[in-house]
Parts: sequence; C-alpha cells; structure tokens
Amino acid sequence: MAEKIKEKMGDAINLGVFANGSMEAMKYKIKSATTVFVNGEQLSLETALSAEKLEEYLTGLTQDLFSQP
Repeated sequence: MAEKIKEKMGDAINLGVFANGSMEAMKYKIKSATTVFVNGEQLSLETALSAEKLEEYLTGLTQDLFSQP
C-alpha cells in the first residue's frame, strides 16, 4: 500500500519501509507489525491501515509544506 501511495505522490514524500527487526526500526518502540511514522511522528493504526486515510494525511501534509512562505 505504501509503495502505491509513493508512486502516486512522487517526490513529494520520502518513503522508507523497514522490517521490525531492522536497525532503523529498532530506534522506535514498536508495538504493532504495521507502524507508520511521518517526520518522526507515529500515525494511528487506523490511519496506517487505511490507504484512503494515509493518502489524505500525506496529501494534507505536503500541501502544508508547499504552501508555507
């Protein structure tokens, strides 16, 4: 799901997908197999599991970034 959203959003987001046992993932206290962080902030499981909600969140975030002076 994340890869499809990345394809759709292109360079507007930088996506990394890590296995729970990876060095990158060990930096965080992960309680679920599906965990999504954006700019260091953990998203709710509800948002992480919904392609529509995740894309909506990321679209809003990127629009906010590009609209700042």
